[in-house]
Amino acid sequence: MSTSPAVVTVTGAAGSIGYAALFRVAAGAMLGHHQPVALRLLELPQTIAATEGTAMELEDGAFPLLTSIDITDDPHRAFDGANYGLLIGAKPRSKGMERADLLAANSDIFAKQGAVINEVAAQDIRVIVVGNPANTNAAVAAANAPDVPAERFTALTRLDHNRALAQLARHTGTPVAEITRISVWGNHSASQYPDIFHARVGNRSGAEFAEDRDWLVNDFIPTVAKRGTAIIEARGASSAASAANGAIDHVHDWVLGSPADDWTSAALPSPGIYGVPEGLVCSFPVRAVGGRWQIVEGLDINEFSRQRIDASVAELQAELDAVSALSDR
Repeated sequence: MSTSPAVVTVTGAAGSIGYAALFRVAAGAMLGHHQPVALRLLELPQTIAATEGTAMELEDGAFPLLTSIDITDDPHRAFDGANYGLLIGAKPRSKGMERADLLAANSDIFAKQGAVINEVAAQDIRVIVVGNPANTNAAVAAANAPDVPAERFTALTRLDHNRALAQLARHTGTPVAEITRISVWGNHSASQYPDIFHARVGNRSGAEFAEDRDWLVNDFIPTVAKRGTAIIEARGASSAASAANGAIDHVHDWVLGSPADDWTSAALPSPGIYGVPEGLVCSFPVRAVGGRWQIVEGLDINEFSRQRIDASVAELQAELDAVSALSDR
């Protein structure tokens, strides 16, 4: 691991997810406990003061790996030489706002950030988009960064993957550590498909538990897909800590590798497999090898799964079509 600081740019740093993520990044949970980090915190002008308060707390944490904190509202300054980008900040959906309006507003934000990344970021930049609609925002950012390999732009579905692990563990009474090979397909939305047909649950097949179609269709899948809404209803605020944890897990595995006998889930540009159109940023089962995500190929997709994957892919395509003016290379 390099002893030179890795430059980590976090957008929306004053928000709840950014706040939850920053201390773990500084502590080494994302890039390893021997990798120094230099934080760049990008925020809107009106939230710079709040970001400065977060920076004070980071300083007070006395993290040995944290070499510097730079706060700015200038994207060029924030992404200059950046090795990692956690694109968390996005316009939230307000009362009366149609989804098409949200797509348009965020597409403009992520198109501009993609262009800046293309212009000033380090050649090895890796980006994870957390701000929703994450898959489409990642596609737009990538489309506006033509000199950066599209595979460097990913979107967060590790949160959904972790939720699926937790729900399957709860249902089966099996420790999370003994469950492997869950897959989340499609969009980071209610249309996503958490797939357990290829999972291992201790020494049993996930397909055994999938035979209980009532539990699978009416409990497991909707619980995972709508978990964020349930958390908002329960605590009056969004699932910031678990989202931050998912982003940390995603980058950690991307950089340091994932277990050879397991896989996780990440949204990345499709190479045109599993019936997903080429270039569409879709969640797949993946392994991280040598600093690159590799989609797990050759899985048998049954009709039950096929229908749900196709539905989520159709939603992704509709979102991308809605912002096509900004997402064409």
